[in-house]
Amino acid sequence: MVIFAVCTWQVVTRGPLLTADERLGRRIRDGALPEGAAEFLADAGGMLVGPVLLAALTTGQWFTARRHGDAPYWWALPLTTGVAMALVPLLVSLAKVLTDRPGPPSMGGSGFFPSGHAATACVAFGACVLLLRRAVASRYRQWCLVAACAVFNGAVGYGLVRRGYHWPLDVAASWALGVLLLWAAVTVARGLLRRRGGGAA
Repeated sequence: MVIFAVCTWQVVTRGPLLTADERLGRRIRDGALPEGAAEFLADAGGMLVGPVLLAALTTGQWFTARRHGDAPYWWALPLTTGVAMALVPLLVSLAKVLTDRPGPPSMGGSGFFPSGHAATACVAFGACVLLLRRAVASRYRQWCLVAACAVFNGAVGYGLVRRGYHWPLDVAASWALGVLLLWAAVTVARGLLRRRGGGAA
């Protein structure tokens, strides 16, 4: 929350952090990563990738719970992560209207802060990791999932900046917002389970 607040404050006030942000953005756009690869990574943060995978995973868990008679409150975490995913476009759109940040020169216009693609990827794939961790017994493999999710989100953010769709600060703020939403989803799910006498989320 603090990171998101600081990023927003800098954007609204045109603070000194924006100078370094725009300088870094220009360096990334001049980087060696081919534009085709950058476009692929940027598209991976769209609504047709992470949210669809999350919906498929939730549906699979529902069928598994019905078939094997799993704990009756299996739905707590899928429900709260689903709500977090639904909140992403609403919160991002609100922030875009309130900050009205100009985009990179290649895009023009305004309303680029924060990045919807970066926030979508962060919440969707982060939620998938949270749902999958119960099926992965090894703590080492659980951390491997977390690391893979972090690397993937980093790649999506890099692709967005490399293609000139966003400034780095737009992406960083979206990651902060995404982590906050995932934390809230886990916290609420645990509260639901405690109230109903279920297991850990």
